[in-house]
Amino acid sequence: MTRACQDWGFFMVINHGVPENLLSSILDGCKGFFDLPEEEKQEFKGNHVLDPIRSGTSCNVSVEKAFYWRDFLKFFVHPVFYSPTKPAGLSEISLEYSQRVREVARGLLKGISESLGLEGSYIDKALNLEQGKQIFVANLYPTCPQPELAMGLPPHSDHGLLTLLIYNGIGGLQIQHEGKWVNVCALPNSFLVNTGDHLEILSNGRYKSVLHRAMVNSKATRISIAMIHGPSLDSVVSPATELLVSSKGNEPAAYVGMKYKDYLELQQSNKLDGKSCLDRVRSSSLATASVCVPNHEGNNDTSMIS
Repeated sequence: MTRACQDWGFFMVINHGVPENLLSSILDGCKGFFDLPEEEKQEFKGNHVLDPIRSGTSCNVSVEKAFYWRDFLKFFVHPVFYSPTKPAGLSEISLEYSQRVREVARGLLKGISESLGLEGSYIDKALNLEQGKQIFVANLYPTCPQPELAMGLPPHSDHGLLTLLIYNGIGGLQIQHEGKWVNVCALPNSFLVNTGDHLEILSNGRYKSVLHRAMVNSKATRISIAMIHGPSLDSVVSPATELLVSSKGNEPAAYVGMKYKDYLELQQSNKLDGKSCLDRVRSSSLATASVCVPNHEGNNDTSMIS
């Protein structure tokens, strides 16, 4: 796990205990939502980045110059559970799925905490994961007549600690490794896991959030479901003090502490652009980070894994 987080910021999980039929059912449920008539989907449009349910197209329509080949559905599932009421059955299946995936994520974070030389419960307690924000994101990438001229999602990293992703067998996810884009293919019924910005902050840069993007194709529609797991909204995330002190002397904090809620609003209210939001909380950006938290409204969505 240490090498995966240090070298790739990405790994695959098998034998996770989430039933195969639950994985297929949640993919079918999300397809059912995207197949709804447009006027019914508009009932769940949402207006603000912290609205509990939002759906739409492209990324941040208020600031992006280009529209991306993507529809999305996003809703908060923890600590309070929300879900669209359509199609029938989606709410029930998404509740069960969210609970099971949350168990997997907390188990992974325990192992990651230990791999950093911290107590297994350190991340859970320090960032109040009992009230941690869990966000359900479904993405639809329709067939594209000119895929060489379009993109599902541009390069970006995710907010939060870990994102767990499944998809319908149609490839398109790419991660950046050593400056090159690498196609990602998952084993059946596995989770693809990427590290987020807040794990990079907490580890003081030992573990890096991974840049990734979504490509489109002209032959098949791709559906993916990402579950983002973050701290509680009120948690101020900064490098773990225990990682700043060693036998070699004190290590400077590479990042400025910021409340997770503020970071989430900042990232999702601006143009999706690599790790630009994380750059704002690096220690050298203290003055910038303290003044650039927006109060932005609009049907946007800029930080979702593909």
